[in-house]
Amino acid sequence: MEWEFDILYGLQKIHNPVLDWWMAHLSDLGNIGLFWLIVAAVMTISKKYRKCGIQTFAAMLLTFIIGNLILKNLVARDRPCWIDPSIALLVKSPLDYSFPSGHTMNGFTAAVTIFCNDRKLGICAIILASLIAFSRLYNFVHFPTDVLVGMVIGIGSALIVNYLTKRYIQKKQNS
Repeated sequence: MEWEFDILYGLQKIHNPVLDWWMAHLSDLGNIGLFWLIVAAVMTISKKYRKCGIQTFAAMLLTFIIGNLILKNLVARDRPCWIDPSIALLVKSPLDYSFPSGHTMNGFTAAVTIFCNDRKLGICAIILASLIAFSRLYNFVHFPTDVLVGMVIGIGSALIVNYLTKRYIQKKQNS
């Protein structure tokens, strides 16, 4: 855990008013996955993106079950801001456990799902998900491994749902 704190303390050295504003707002954008759920809902309105929107909802549900319902409670890892409360937070101190990062899981789940369906939109979504994930480190509310595992779970959930969707569509077309 020492090397993770070294990274987090290093990030504290680059704080400035402009970055602080952006990182606080990026972090807020990822709260409870609401932004990504709204994106998925908007996608379901359009016939062109409906399948992607439904896939995003399904993948985010899988991510929620694995990450929030199972892993967060099983691992029960304290957040860096709980361990070292001397760091002034730019965002509210979260009430749930640290591992894995929910903001990162949701962002990468949605972004990779979008990427699997539309490369251009997906690249933009992956950039945004990456910035939100970074903001969780900058804001001292997650350890690097929380974010890394959140990425893995998000990407994995998205790829699993994308694969199952493609198989279902192929079976439906072949029958």
